[in-house]
Amino acid sequence: MDIKNRITGEVCFVIDAGVDWVDIFRPLHYKHFIIESLEYCQKEKGLIIYDWVSMSTHLHAIVGSSGENNVSDIWRDFKKFTSKEIINTIKTNPQEAVRIGY
Repeated sequence: MDIKNRITGEVCFVIDAGVDWVDIFRPLHYKHFIIESLEYCQKEKGLIIYDWVSMSTHLHAIVGSSGENNVSDIWRDFKKFTSKEIINTIKTNPQEAVRIGY
């Protein structure tokens, strides 16, 4: 995803999806990774979340930033952290890959 193409002023609309639109966001504990990551980005990086919604295959968000970090950098860090957490969970629990259809 190229977030730079979605920036309009201080507010950005972002869409993120897993590889091949796998139902990665269906398991509850993955949703917790996302929520915890978003909360961290709000508190520590200045992310402003205007609205967001998570579906089974993708995430939509309308975001901005209030600090010196720009939205592109914050969102990059958010995606990097959450993807690592999900991948590590799948690697340590092979049944997870079956459950999400990967």
